Amino acid sequence: MSDRPPIRIGNFSGYLGDRFTAIEEALAGDPVDVLMGDYLAEVTLAGLATSYRQNPERGGYVAYFLRQLAPHLPVIAQRGIKVVSNAGGFDPAGMAAAVRRLVDEAGLSLRVAHVEGDNLVDRLAEFHAEGLALENLDTDAPLKDWGVEPIAANAYLGGFGIAEALGAGADIVITGRVTDASLTVGPAAWWHGWTPDDWDALAGAVTAGHIIECGAHATGGNFSGFRTVPGMARPGFPIAEIAADGSSVITKHARDGGMVTVDTVTAQLVYEIQGPRYLNPDATVHLETVQLSQVGPDRVAIGPVAGSPPPATAKVAVFAPIGFEISTMLFCTSPDVEEKVALLREQLGLVLDSVVDELVVTALGTAAPDPGTQWEATVPIRVIATAREREQLRAFPQAVGSLYLQGFPGFHHDGHAQAAREPWPRIDYWPALLPTEVLVHRAVLDDGTVIDAPTPSRTATDDEVRQPTHPEPSPAAPGTAGRRVMLGELAHARAGDKGGNCNVGLWVSDPALWEWLRTTLTSDGLRALMPEAADLTLRRHEFPHLRAVHFVLEGLLGTGGSSNLRVDQIGKSVGEFLRSKCVTVPEDLPG
Repeated sequence: MSDRPPIRIGNFSGYLGDRFTAIEEALAGDPVDVLMGDYLAEVTLAGLATSYRQNPERGGYVAYFLRQLAPHLPVIAQRGIKVVSNAGGFDPAGMAAAVRRLVDEAGLSLRVAHVEGDNLVDRLAEFHAEGLALENLDTDAPLKDWGVEPIAANAYLGGFGIAEALGAGADIVITGRVTDASLTVGPAAWWHGWTPDDWDALAGAVTAGHIIECGAHATGGNFSGFRTVPGMARPGFPIAEIAADGSSVITKHARDGGMVTVDTVTAQLVYEIQGPRYLNPDATVHLETVQLSQVGPDRVAIGPVAGSPPPATAKVAVFAPIGFEISTMLFCTSPDVEEKVALLREQLGLVLDSVVDELVVTALGTAAPDPGTQWEATVPIRVIATAREREQLRAFPQAVGSLYLQGFPGFHHDGHAQAAREPWPRIDYWPALLPTEVLVHRAVLDDGTVIDAPTPSRTATDDEVRQPTHPEPSPAAPGTAGRRVMLGELAHARAGDKGGNCNVGLWVSDPALWEWLRTTLTSDGLRALMPEAADLTLRRHEFPHLRAVHFVLEGLLGTGGSSNLRVDQIGKSVGEFLRSKCVTVPEDLPG
């Protein structure tokens, strides 16, 4: 372990499309040692794979990052700030070359490296020949039985390729699909001289990286307590200060909006996790050991986190086109909304049912009784059709457009929105595992030097990666006294996606409410609040230090966000839906 001061890593992107001015804002804010940008969500990878396949000459990387970075290269060079990003997508070498051209045009001497080894699409036949079936994590089916041709397969790499590149003198490191947290773990490992066996320290860095990887998620963005967040119209980006033992402080640029509190950090901690064992290529994080404390304004400390060896397998995201889809939004106005929607489905079905593979008509919301305005009486209707072949969907625009004079009364769409005319590709997701030993994880420097990423002395046993089983609590004893309140008046929530599964964490700020929350949110309690989950397999865990209950709802999102037809495609609003439900609270509890 080093005796260096904590490294300060500032995030500037949580997804492709995050605020364009983020690098400028970070450079105008508090000092940082490293700028880190994350662009590759699973849905983003699916879209990037499609565009790369259609236009390979444009490169398979995130050009948005180049436009963000270019104006700020002189300041980055002057201050000696390192930059790490996974914007390399499917072509990190091509992205690194593009960044070098920008550096040369600016007359600077910044060194640019890239990390490779995640792109496995050309090795799939090799894996099959070696008996590696890449079974689907949700169904156990082998990849060869999918019935479609993959266009992308990427392993989630750890942070040591990044660490090696930085250690060899790189100023900017471009990666493809590393885990989101690896963009923080790599710089921290380089700074403090960690080895792949420093599992506790690495677990702490994974935890900090998980918190800042989604940008303003940690400073008040997408936070159920958003009404209390100062400067919420433009929340700033977070900073992780990571010490040599892996403990950290999460903060933000003082000049910017937003806030960093125990609740905003908890929101990100319970986001998109599998349970108390958070599996990462560099360490297995024991999230149940995480404790948070507010140590100052916009400063939340995370004490040392327990870690153990990483799993012996790496997650692989495989994508393949499974057809096409087309959708539109229509509107109806009360009364008789249910009957109007039913008529719409029947009329569209007469034309489309024999042509398309799926036709889904979904009314969103309900009309207000005795509405004060027309819009209080209006219900949106999302219509979507899918098919294996593009030509099957050609009839969709005409089928919808033919109903204005023969459909339900008041049939209309948003006349200022462009009508859907052409189908677009539908991409499915296949999560799998591969033994880490078959991966080639390495850093490539600007002079062509190749450095293999080091590996740990051992990987985890099955027991070390198995999620613990938390017994269901006994339901709260029924009582006559109690009041009905919205769950959201007492609890926060954050929801997200893990492939076809949706996860949601709910927690309370007030310790006096913890026992009530955990005994109310049993698996049966969740099913009662959310009928859509009634027939789903649920995995439930408790995090007493965070006063949080966490659920994984298996299959709620079909096979993944890129292909399921749910309107809330990646489950982002599941937590808010649960908070809107009414629950019974004993009269003697606060709130």
